[in-house]
Amino acid sequence: MSVVLEVCVDSYASAAAAKAGGADRLEVCNALTVGGTTPSFGLVEQCVAQLEMPVMMMIRPHDGGFVYDRDDLDTMLSDIKVAKSIGVHGVVFGALTPERRLDRTSCLRLIEAAGSLKTTFHRAFDLVSEPLAVLRELELLGIDRVLTSGQRATALAGAPLIRRLTERAVALSVLAGAGVNAENARQLVELTGVREIHASASVVARGEQAHDEIAFGSQRRITCSDRVRAIKDAIRNLASTT
Repeated sequence: MSVVLEVCVDSYASAAAAKAGGADRLEVCNALTVGGTTPSFGLVEQCVAQLEMPVMMMIRPHDGGFVYDRDDLDTMLSDIKVAKSIGVHGVVFGALTPERRLDRTSCLRLIEAAGSLKTTFHRAFDLVSEPLAVLRELELLGIDRVLTSGQRATALAGAPLIRRLTERAVALSVLAGAGVNAENARQLVELTGVREIHASASVVARGEQAHDEIAFGSQRRITCSDRVRAIKDAIRNLASTT
């Protein structure tokens, strides 16, 4: 079985570069510098219509954590409705309680809204206090996939937990992400047993405008097709030897 490479993007240029480099699936977001938020519907529609590859759409109404009130949840449910109308492959979301437990009520409503769409529980998972128990809860709720760094800054550092999650998972896939590149992708798969990895494969964009006294956000990064291709080559070679 081959290893799937999902690339997270926040612009059409990055999405096109990901496809050119051989990515298997896209996670389309806004504001990757803060972990990703709900993207422009126009961007998602453009990716679905023009790239002809699986598109997962981030459903996250704002940055700053994963505890959502009723208004936030209503926004997320509305966004999923639009996502379905656009024709995405699936949606990506996560919701926690202030005590860092799974917000089962909110997650169930989001899963029900998604219907036949694939569902990924994002890196909110890396904040939960009991990851193995939450993994089981997510399986029972019907989540298809969990994105995690193993509760560490990088997936390679979190490999021991990711391995345990992979061994425990029965009804969902574990998607390893954070700091994944061509140099460590093979090692990550070997250490964890995952069959899906997640990366941005990005570089700093050229020609960015800057002003010493006025800031409009952090330096923009874009996906590099050569970096995507290098990761894909690393995991393709791995798949051919296992």
